[in-house]
Amino acid sequence: MTTRTTHPALVTLALAMGAFAIGTTEFAAMSLVPFFARDLHITEPQAGHAISAYALGVVVGAPVIAVLAAKIERRTLLIGLMALFAIGNGVSALAPSYPMLLVFRFLSGLPHGAYFGIAALVAASLVPDNKRAQSVAMVMSGLTVATIIGVPLANWLGQALGWRSGFAVVSVLALVTMALVALFAPRQPANANASPLRELGALRRPQVLLTLLTGAVGFGGLFCVYTYVASTMMEVTGVSEKWVPAVLAIFGIGMTAGNLFWAWMADRAQNRAAIGALLFSAVSLALFSVFAGNIWTLCVVVLLIGFGGGIGTVLQTRLMDVAGDAQALAAAAHHSAFNTANALGPWLGGMAISAGYGLTSTGWIGAALSLGGLLIFLFTISLHKQDGLRASVA
Repeated sequence: MTTRTTHPALVTLALAMGAFAIGTTEFAAMSLVPFFARDLHITEPQAGHAISAYALGVVVGAPVIAVLAAKIERRTLLIGLMALFAIGNGVSALAPSYPMLLVFRFLSGLPHGAYFGIAALVAASLVPDNKRAQSVAMVMSGLTVATIIGVPLANWLGQALGWRSGFAVVSVLALVTMALVALFAPRQPANANASPLRELGALRRPQVLLTLLTGAVGFGGLFCVYTYVASTMMEVTGVSEKWVPAVLAIFGIGMTAGNLFWAWMADRAQNRAAIGALLFSAVSLALFSVFAGNIWTLCVVVLLIGFGGGIGTVLQTRLMDVAGDAQALAAAAHHSAFNTANALGPWLGGMAISAGYGLTSTGWIGAALSLGGLLIFLFTISLHKQDGLRASVA
Protein backbone atom coordinates (compact mmCIF):
# COMPACT_ATOMS: atom_id res chain seq x y z
CA MET A 1 0.00 0.00 0.00
CA THR A 2 1.32 3.46 -0.92
CA THR A 3 1.90 5.61 2.16
CA ARG A 4 2.26 9.02 0.55
CA THR A 5 0.54 10.79 -2.28
CA THR A 6 2.61 11.65 -5.32
CA HIS A 7 1.94 12.41 -8.96
CA PRO A 8 2.06 9.25 -11.13
CA ALA A 9 3.86 11.14 -13.91
CA LEU A 10 6.73 12.05 -11.56
CA VAL A 11 6.97 8.47 -10.34
CA THR A 12 7.06 7.25 -13.91
CA LEU A 13 9.78 9.79 -14.75
CA ALA A 14 11.93 8.61 -11.85
CA LEU A 15 11.49 4.93 -12.71
CA ALA A 16 12.00 5.56 -16.44
CA MET A 17 15.33 7.28 -15.73
CA GLY A 18 16.58 4.02 -14.24
CA ALA A 19 15.31 2.20 -17.31
CA PHE A 20 17.16 4.76 -19.46
CA ALA A 21 20.42 4.05 -17.62
CA ILE A 22 19.97 0.29 -17.89
CA GLY A 23 18.98 0.47 -21.56
CA THR A 24 21.99 2.61 -22.36
CA THR A 25 24.50 0.18 -20.88
CA GLU A 26 22.77 -2.96 -22.17
CA PHE A 27 22.49 -1.89 -25.79
CA ALA A 28 25.52 0.42 -25.95
CA ALA A 29 27.78 -2.42 -24.86
CA MET A 30 26.61 -4.37 -27.92
CA SER A 31 27.34 -1.44 -30.22
CA LEU A 32 30.80 -1.01 -28.67
CA VAL A 33 31.86 -4.61 -29.34
CA PRO A 34 34.16 -3.71 -32.29
CA PHE A 35 35.88 -1.02 -30.22
CA PHE A 36 36.72 -2.89 -27.05
CA ALA A 37 37.63 -5.94 -29.15
CA ARG A 38 40.21 -3.78 -30.89
CA ASP A 39 41.45 -2.16 -27.67
CA LEU A 40 41.73 -5.40 -25.68
CA HIS A 41 43.20 -7.35 -28.64
CA ILE A 42 40.48 -9.99 -28.83
CA THR A 43 38.14 -11.17 -31.59
CA GLU A 44 34.63 -9.77 -31.92
CA PRO A 45 32.99 -13.09 -31.00
CA GLN A 46 35.16 -13.10 -27.86
CA ALA A 47 34.15 -9.50 -27.13
CA GLY A 48 30.53 -10.64 -27.44
CA HIS A 49 31.12 -12.69 -24.28
CA ALA A 50 31.10 -9.43 -22.32
CA ILE A 51 27.47 -9.04 -23.42
CA SER A 52 26.77 -12.57 -22.25
CA ALA A 53 28.50 -11.89 -18.90
CA TYR A 54 26.16 -8.96 -18.25
CA ALA A 55 23.19 -11.07 -19.26
CA LEU A 56 24.31 -13.85 -16.93
CA GLY A 57 24.45 -11.30 -14.11
CA VAL A 58 20.82 -10.41 -14.82
CA VAL A 59 19.79 -14.07 -14.97
CA VAL A 60 21.40 -14.77 -11.59
CA GLY A 61 20.65 -11.48 -9.85
CA ALA A 62 16.97 -11.04 -10.69
CA PRO A 63 15.52 -14.09 -8.91
CA VAL A 64 18.06 -14.09 -6.07
CA ILE A 65 17.51 -10.42 -5.19
CA ALA A 66 13.72 -10.70 -5.62
CA VAL A 67 13.59 -13.60 -3.18
CA LEU A 68 16.03 -12.26 -0.59
CA ALA A 69 14.53 -8.75 -0.69
CA ALA A 70 10.90 -9.87 -0.39
CA LYS A 71 10.40 -7.90 2.83
CA ILE A 72 12.25 -4.71 1.85
CA GLU A 73 10.22 -1.57 1.16
CA ARG A 74 10.12 -1.01 -2.59
CA ARG A 75 11.46 2.55 -2.74
CA THR A 76 14.46 1.65 -0.57
CA LEU A 77 15.10 -1.43 -2.68
CA LEU A 78 15.03 0.56 -5.94
CA ILE A 79 17.59 3.04 -4.59
CA GLY A 80 19.86 0.22 -3.42
CA LEU A 81 19.67 -1.54 -6.76
CA MET A 82 20.65 1.64 -8.60
CA ALA A 83 23.60 2.11 -6.23
CA LEU A 84 24.91 -1.35 -7.13
CA PHE A 85 24.31 -0.61 -10.81
CA ALA A 86 26.32 2.65 -10.56
CA ILE A 87 29.23 0.81 -8.94
CA GLY A 88 29.22 -1.99 -11.51
CA ASN A 89 29.36 0.37 -14.47
CA GLY A 90 31.91 2.61 -12.80
CA VAL A 91 34.37 -0.25 -12.34
CA SER A 92 33.60 -1.50 -15.88
CA ALA A 93 34.94 1.82 -17.16
CA LEU A 94 38.16 1.14 -15.24
CA ALA A 95 38.59 -2.54 -16.19
CA PRO A 96 42.32 -3.20 -16.71
CA SER A 97 41.88 -6.41 -18.73
CA TYR A 98 39.36 -8.52 -20.61
CA PRO A 99 38.87 -11.06 -17.76
CA MET A 100 38.20 -8.22 -15.30
CA LEU A 101 35.78 -6.61 -17.76
CA LEU A 102 33.82 -9.88 -17.79
CA VAL A 103 33.65 -9.87 -13.98
CA PHE A 104 32.55 -6.24 -13.82
CA ARG A 105 29.90 -6.70 -16.52
CA PHE A 106 28.49 -9.62 -14.51
CA LEU A 107 28.38 -7.38 -11.42
CA SER A 108 26.62 -4.63 -13.43
CA GLY A 109 23.93 -7.05 -14.52
CA LEU A 110 22.97 -8.27 -11.03
CA PRO A 111 20.49 -5.44 -10.18
CA HIS A 112 19.02 -5.11 -13.69
CA GLY A 113 16.13 -7.58 -13.50
CA ALA A 114 15.13 -6.82 -9.93
CA TYR A 115 15.02 -3.08 -10.70
CA PHE A 116 12.77 -3.53 -13.72
CA GLY A 117 10.58 -6.04 -11.93
CA ILE A 118 9.98 -3.85 -8.87
CA ALA A 119 9.62 -0.70 -11.01
CA ALA A 120 6.95 -2.45 -13.11
CA LEU A 121 5.01 -3.44 -9.98
CA VAL A 122 5.17 0.13 -8.64
CA ALA A 123 4.02 1.58 -11.98
CA ALA A 124 1.16 -0.91 -12.30
CA SER A 125 -0.01 -0.15 -8.75
CA LEU A 126 -0.67 3.51 -9.65
CA VAL A 127 -3.25 2.91 -12.41
CA PRO A 128 -6.45 0.90 -13.03
CA ASP A 129 -6.06 -2.71 -14.17
CA ASN A 130 -6.99 -1.90 -17.77
CA LYS A 131 -4.07 0.53 -17.99
CA ARG A 132 -1.34 -1.66 -16.47
CA ALA A 133 0.45 -2.61 -19.67
CA GLN A 134 0.57 1.02 -20.81
CA SER A 135 1.87 2.15 -17.39
CA VAL A 136 4.60 -0.49 -17.51
CA ALA A 137 5.34 0.56 -21.10
CA MET A 138 5.91 4.15 -19.97
CA VAL A 139 8.57 2.95 -17.53
CA MET A 140 10.05 0.71 -20.22
CA SER A 141 10.05 3.70 -22.57
CA GLY A 142 13.09 4.84 -20.61
CA LEU A 143 14.90 1.83 -22.04
CA THR A 144 13.60 2.36 -25.55
CA VAL A 145 14.39 6.09 -25.52
CA ALA A 146 17.87 5.06 -24.41
CA THR A 147 18.21 3.23 -27.71
CA ILE A 148 17.42 6.50 -29.51
CA ILE A 149 19.53 8.89 -27.42
CA GLY A 150 21.65 7.09 -24.83
CA VAL A 151 23.05 4.31 -27.01
CA PRO A 152 24.05 6.50 -29.99
CA LEU A 153 25.58 8.98 -27.52
CA ALA A 154 27.52 6.24 -25.75
CA ASN A 155 28.62 4.85 -29.12
CA TRP A 156 29.73 8.31 -30.26
CA LEU A 157 31.63 8.82 -27.00
CA GLY A 158 33.15 5.38 -27.45
CA GLN A 159 34.47 6.41 -30.83
CA ALA A 160 35.62 9.87 -29.71
CA LEU A 161 36.94 9.23 -26.18
CA GLY A 162 37.25 5.46 -25.97
CA TRP A 163 34.74 2.74 -25.09
CA ARG A 164 35.28 3.23 -21.34
CA SER A 165 33.49 6.58 -21.45
CA GLY A 166 30.26 4.82 -22.42
CA PHE A 167 30.20 2.90 -19.12
CA ALA A 168 31.21 6.00 -17.12
CA VAL A 169 28.21 7.95 -18.45
CA VAL A 170 25.88 5.13 -17.37
CA SER A 171 27.27 5.26 -13.85
CA VAL A 172 26.38 8.97 -13.66
CA LEU A 173 22.86 8.25 -14.97
CA ALA A 174 22.41 5.68 -12.20
CA LEU A 175 23.29 8.29 -9.58
CA VAL A 176 20.72 10.67 -11.08
CA THR A 177 18.12 7.88 -10.89
CA MET A 178 18.84 7.34 -7.20
CA ALA A 179 18.09 11.01 -6.51
CA LEU A 180 14.86 11.01 -8.56
CA VAL A 181 13.54 7.83 -6.96
CA ALA A 182 14.30 9.21 -3.49
CA LEU A 183 12.40 12.40 -4.35
CA PHE A 184 9.35 11.08 -6.19
CA ALA A 185 8.75 7.35 -5.70
CA PRO A 186 6.06 6.46 -3.15
CA ARG A 187 6.84 4.37 -0.10
CA GLN A 188 5.29 0.95 -0.66
CA PRO A 189 5.94 -1.40 2.28
CA ALA A 190 6.39 -5.03 1.35
CA ASN A 191 3.36 -7.24 1.83
CA ALA A 192 3.15 -8.31 5.48
CA ASN A 193 2.89 -11.93 4.35
CA ALA A 194 5.81 -11.68 1.93
CA SER A 195 8.57 -14.23 2.34
CA PRO A 196 11.29 -15.86 0.24
CA LEU A 197 9.37 -19.15 0.23
CA ARG A 198 6.18 -17.50 -1.03
CA GLU A 199 8.09 -15.79 -3.83
CA LEU A 200 9.70 -19.08 -4.82
CA GLY A 201 6.17 -20.42 -5.24
CA ALA A 202 6.04 -18.64 -8.62
CA LEU A 203 8.45 -21.23 -9.98
CA ARG A 204 5.88 -23.96 -9.34
CA ARG A 205 3.39 -22.36 -11.74
CA PRO A 206 3.60 -23.75 -15.31
CA GLN A 207 2.14 -20.56 -16.79
CA VAL A 208 4.91 -18.49 -15.17
CA LEU A 209 7.67 -20.83 -16.37
CA LEU A 210 6.31 -21.07 -19.92
CA THR A 211 5.84 -17.31 -20.22
CA LEU A 212 9.44 -16.85 -19.07
CA LEU A 213 10.61 -19.45 -21.61
CA THR A 214 8.73 -17.62 -24.36
CA GLY A 215 10.79 -14.49 -23.63
CA ALA A 216 14.06 -16.39 -23.21
CA VAL A 217 13.78 -17.93 -26.67
CA GLY A 218 11.62 -15.49 -28.60
CA PHE A 219 13.57 -12.34 -27.76
CA GLY A 220 16.93 -13.98 -28.50
CA GLY A 221 16.54 -13.16 -32.18
CA LEU A 222 16.63 -9.41 -31.62
CA PHE A 223 19.82 -9.67 -29.55
CA CYS A 224 21.39 -12.02 -32.09
CA VAL A 225 21.14 -9.35 -34.79
CA TYR A 226 21.62 -6.25 -32.65
CA THR A 227 24.90 -7.44 -31.12
CA TYR A 228 26.56 -7.66 -34.51
CA VAL A 229 24.76 -4.88 -36.37
CA ALA A 230 27.71 -2.47 -36.06
CA SER A 231 30.09 -5.10 -37.43
CA THR A 232 27.62 -5.96 -40.21
CA MET A 233 27.38 -2.31 -41.26
CA MET A 234 31.12 -1.87 -41.48
CA GLU A 235 32.01 -5.23 -43.05
CA VAL A 236 28.94 -6.15 -45.15
CA THR A 237 27.07 -2.93 -45.88
CA GLY A 238 30.41 -1.21 -46.37
CA VAL A 239 29.73 2.09 -44.60
CA SER A 240 31.84 4.11 -42.21
CA GLU A 241 31.56 3.51 -38.46
CA LYS A 242 30.19 7.06 -38.27
CA TRP A 243 26.88 5.66 -39.58
CA VAL A 244 26.50 3.35 -36.59
CA PRO A 245 24.99 5.87 -34.07
CA ALA A 246 22.38 6.97 -36.64
CA VAL A 247 21.26 3.41 -37.38
CA LEU A 248 21.14 2.61 -33.66
CA ALA A 249 18.89 5.63 -33.18
CA ILE A 250 16.59 4.33 -35.93
CA PHE A 251 16.39 1.01 -34.07
CA GLY A 252 15.49 2.95 -30.92
CA ILE A 253 12.71 4.85 -32.67
CA GLY A 254 11.22 1.56 -33.83
CA MET A 255 11.51 0.03 -30.37
CA THR A 256 9.90 3.04 -28.67
CA ALA A 257 6.96 2.99 -31.08
CA GLY A 258 6.63 -0.79 -30.79
CA ASN A 259 6.76 -0.70 -27.00
CA LEU A 260 3.82 1.72 -26.86
CA PHE A 261 1.85 0.02 -29.66
CA TRP A 262 2.09 -3.56 -28.36
CA ALA A 263 1.30 -2.35 -24.80
CA TRP A 264 -1.81 -0.59 -26.08
CA MET A 265 -2.81 -3.76 -27.88
CA ALA A 266 -2.06 -5.92 -24.83
CA ASP A 267 -4.49 -3.93 -22.68
CA ARG A 268 -7.16 -4.98 -25.19
CA ALA A 269 -6.06 -8.46 -26.37
CA GLN A 270 -3.00 -9.70 -24.51
CA ASN A 271 -2.49 -13.04 -26.25
CA ARG A 272 -3.03 -11.61 -29.73
CA ALA A 273 -0.50 -8.89 -28.97
CA ALA A 274 2.14 -11.46 -28.00
CA ILE A 275 1.48 -13.62 -31.06
CA GLY A 276 1.51 -10.61 -33.36
CA ALA A 277 4.77 -9.25 -31.94
CA LEU A 278 6.57 -12.59 -32.24
CA LEU A 279 5.41 -13.12 -35.84
CA PHE A 280 6.36 -9.55 -36.76
CA SER A 281 9.82 -10.07 -35.25
CA ALA A 282 10.41 -13.32 -37.13
CA VAL A 283 9.66 -11.70 -40.49
CA SER A 284 11.72 -8.56 -39.73
CA LEU A 285 14.75 -10.57 -38.62
CA ALA A 286 14.65 -12.74 -41.74
CA LEU A 287 14.59 -9.57 -43.87
CA PHE A 288 17.85 -8.46 -42.21
CA SER A 289 19.74 -11.29 -43.91
CA VAL A 290 18.34 -10.27 -47.30
CA PHE A 291 18.68 -6.49 -47.14
CA ALA A 292 21.79 -5.87 -45.00
CA GLY A 293 23.90 -5.08 -48.07
CA ASN A 294 22.36 -1.66 -48.69
CA ILE A 295 22.37 1.10 -46.07
CA TRP A 296 18.87 2.38 -46.91
CA THR A 297 17.14 -1.00 -46.87
CA LEU A 298 19.14 -1.85 -43.75
CA CYS A 299 17.74 1.23 -42.01
CA VAL A 300 14.17 0.18 -42.80
CA VAL A 301 14.73 -3.36 -41.55
CA VAL A 302 16.43 -2.19 -38.36
CA LEU A 303 13.42 0.05 -37.69
CA LEU A 304 11.11 -2.95 -38.08
CA ILE A 305 13.26 -5.14 -35.83
CA GLY A 306 13.10 -2.48 -33.14
CA PHE A 307 9.29 -2.28 -33.47
CA GLY A 308 9.02 -5.99 -32.72
CA GLY A 309 10.91 -5.48 -29.45
CA GLY A 310 7.70 -4.35 -27.73
CA ILE A 311 6.96 -8.00 -26.87
CA GLY A 312 8.74 -7.39 -23.54
CA THR A 313 5.98 -5.27 -22.03
CA VAL A 314 3.31 -7.74 -23.16
CA LEU A 315 4.98 -10.67 -21.40
CA GLN A 316 5.74 -8.56 -18.31
CA THR A 317 2.03 -7.79 -17.94
CA ARG A 318 1.05 -11.40 -18.53
CA LEU A 319 3.31 -12.49 -15.68
CA MET A 320 1.38 -10.18 -13.34
CA ASP A 321 -1.77 -12.12 -14.28
CA VAL A 322 -0.37 -15.63 -13.80
CA ALA A 323 2.06 -15.16 -10.87
CA GLY A 324 -0.56 -15.11 -8.12
CA ASP A 325 0.95 -13.91 -4.82
CA ALA A 326 4.58 -14.24 -6.01
CA GLN A 327 4.60 -11.00 -7.98
CA ALA A 328 8.13 -9.77 -7.19
CA LEU A 329 9.95 -12.92 -8.28
CA ALA A 330 7.87 -13.33 -11.43
CA ALA A 331 8.34 -9.69 -12.43
CA ALA A 332 12.10 -9.83 -11.84
CA ALA A 333 12.50 -13.26 -13.42
CA HIS A 334 11.01 -11.81 -16.60
CA HIS A 335 14.25 -9.90 -17.06
CA SER A 336 16.29 -13.00 -16.27
CA ALA A 337 14.45 -14.64 -19.15
CA PHE A 338 15.11 -11.74 -21.49
CA ASN A 339 18.76 -11.71 -20.59
CA THR A 340 18.93 -15.42 -21.14
CA ALA A 341 17.87 -14.32 -24.62
CA ASN A 342 20.60 -11.67 -24.47
CA ALA A 343 23.14 -14.43 -23.79
CA LEU A 344 21.63 -16.99 -26.17
CA GLY A 345 21.27 -14.74 -29.22
CA PRO A 346 24.85 -13.38 -29.36
CA TRP A 347 26.24 -16.83 -28.55
CA LEU A 348 24.39 -18.51 -31.42
CA GLY A 349 25.20 -15.61 -33.73
CA GLY A 350 28.87 -15.76 -32.79
CA MET A 351 28.93 -19.51 -33.46
CA ALA A 352 27.47 -19.01 -36.95
CA ILE A 353 29.93 -16.22 -37.74
CA SER A 354 32.91 -18.23 -36.47
CA ALA A 355 31.73 -21.21 -38.55
CA GLY A 356 32.00 -19.08 -41.68
CA TYR A 357 28.33 -18.38 -42.39
CA GLY A 358 28.89 -14.62 -42.33
CA LEU A 359 27.48 -11.74 -40.34
CA THR A 360 24.15 -11.76 -42.17
CA SER A 361 23.44 -15.29 -40.92
CA THR A 362 22.38 -13.70 -37.62
CA GLY A 363 19.10 -12.69 -39.27
CA TRP A 364 18.10 -16.27 -40.07
CA ILE A 365 19.06 -17.45 -36.61
CA GLY A 366 17.10 -14.57 -35.11
CA ALA A 367 14.00 -15.45 -37.13
CA ALA A 368 14.22 -19.08 -35.98
CA LEU A 369 14.43 -17.97 -32.35
CA SER A 370 11.37 -15.73 -32.70
CA LEU A 371 9.40 -18.59 -34.25
CA GLY A 372 10.58 -20.85 -31.44
CA GLY A 373 9.24 -18.35 -28.90
CA LEU A 374 5.94 -18.22 -30.80
CA LEU A 375 5.54 -22.00 -30.67
CA ILE A 376 6.19 -21.99 -26.93
CA PHE A 377 3.65 -19.24 -26.39
CA LEU A 378 0.98 -21.03 -28.47
CA PHE A 379 1.52 -24.11 -26.30
CA THR A 380 1.31 -21.90 -23.19
CA ILE A 381 -2.07 -20.43 -24.01
CA SER A 382 -3.37 -23.83 -25.14
CA LEU A 383 -2.39 -25.31 -21.77
CA HIS A 384 -3.96 -22.34 -19.98
CA LYS A 385 -7.27 -22.93 -21.77
CA GLN A 386 -7.18 -26.64 -20.93
CA ASP A 387 -6.55 -25.85 -17.25
CA GLY A 388 -9.46 -23.42 -17.31
CA LEU A 389 -11.78 -26.04 -18.77
CA ARG A 390 -10.73 -28.61 -16.17
CA ALA A 391 -11.30 -26.09 -13.41
CA SER A 392 -14.80 -25.24 -14.69
CA VAL A 393 -15.73 -28.94 -14.91
CA ALA A 394 -14.45 -29.57 -11.40
